[in-house]
Amino acid sequence: MKQNNNAALIMLMINMFIAMLGIGLIIPVLPDFLKAFDAGGKAAGYLVAAMGLTQFLFSPIAGEWSDKYGRKLMIVSGLALFSFSNFLFAVAHEMWQLYVSRLIGGIGAAAMIPAMLAYVADITSEESRGKGLGMLGAAMSLGFVIGPGIGGFLAELGIRAPFYVSAAVGGFAMLLSLSLLKETRSVEQRQAARLSTERKENIWRQFGKSFKAPYLILLVLIFTLTFGLANFEAVFPLFVDHKYSYTSRDIAVLITVGALIGAVVQAVLIGRLINRFGEKTLINLTFFLSALTMVLMLLSGNFWYILVLTTLFFSFTSILRPAINTLLSKMAGDEQGYVAGMNNAYMSIGNIFGPAVAGILFDVHVNFPYLFGAVILIISLAMSLSWGRRKMSAAVR
Repeated sequence: MKQNNNAALIMLMINMFIAMLGIGLIIPVLPDFLKAFDAGGKAAGYLVAAMGLTQFLFSPIAGEWSDKYGRKLMIVSGLALFSFSNFLFAVAHEMWQLYVSRLIGGIGAAAMIPAMLAYVADITSEESRGKGLGMLGAAMSLGFVIGPGIGGFLAELGIRAPFYVSAAVGGFAMLLSLSLLKETRSVEQRQAARLSTERKENIWRQFGKSFKAPYLILLVLIFTLTFGLANFEAVFPLFVDHKYSYTSRDIAVLITVGALIGAVVQAVLIGRLINRFGEKTLINLTFFLSALTMVLMLLSGNFWYILVLTTLFFSFTSILRPAINTLLSKMAGDEQGYVAGMNNAYMSIGNIFGPAVAGILFDVHVNFPYLFGAVILIISLAMSLSWGRRKMSAAVR
């Protein structure tokens, strides 16, 4: 990648980190925040689902718009919506304002994330794309996982402080992107995309179109990976508290250390790992190892044992996402925006259903969320292996 492309990638990483940080900030403060509205767990679940819902609905549209109107416009617009969403949440005094805030936040995420993924594809070669997507994924993972910790710290300044800070930082990132980020799609490319009639289906037809695509299995794997990761994270504090009586400080150390090491692995090693072993081998191996660590988590409450397993889980899943994204990008051809949009749509579904299922299973038995998550990851491995065999058989014919 050229120097100016490196600068652009750093800008995208900052934006992705801010977006995921803002999503995570809500987790530790939401229960106390909702007490002021006489609302409880059901409202909290609906608020999380609201953001995931609009992110899912608008991702395919936003991905296509990034082809038609440019990556920069969608990134800047997404940051603006994201910043406004957090500001509205901070000043809200009615429940409907909270719901509107989360719905707007989901639209902002839908605008940003597919455009960022497509932007990386625009500025990298196939050889360096895995590294670029790995660095962007590292920023995504790091922001999402440490967001709760920062949110809890900022809450000591006031229950609304995390949202004010998130809104301000998002606004700063928007202005920075508006000033410094360059558009990667030429005027001619955008004009051709707008004149094209190939992808003018509505959102549900676009989603249906993905069922017939040669890369469908990769989109399904994005869903199952996100489901498993969200399943792990959603109940992790409750799990180690109920099963092993960990303190809040213990939990903060586990999540922070695991996330940091996972992010470093993703940013520094993913390009080398993909070049050496290939995406398919990495996907299969890390699906298996991720499932194994979830099961091993049930066997002992020793702090160092859990710390190692948590770090390994975050590291394996940090390798998985860019490996799948790289294969998707290579198969997308000229539809980078569309495929990036569908990528985000499938990820959104995982973020909606993963925590919901984990919460339901946790109420049944403390071990069930991780056992079920491991089963989902093993099924993903089986699908990946089956897809690989079919592709090899087709190549031989």
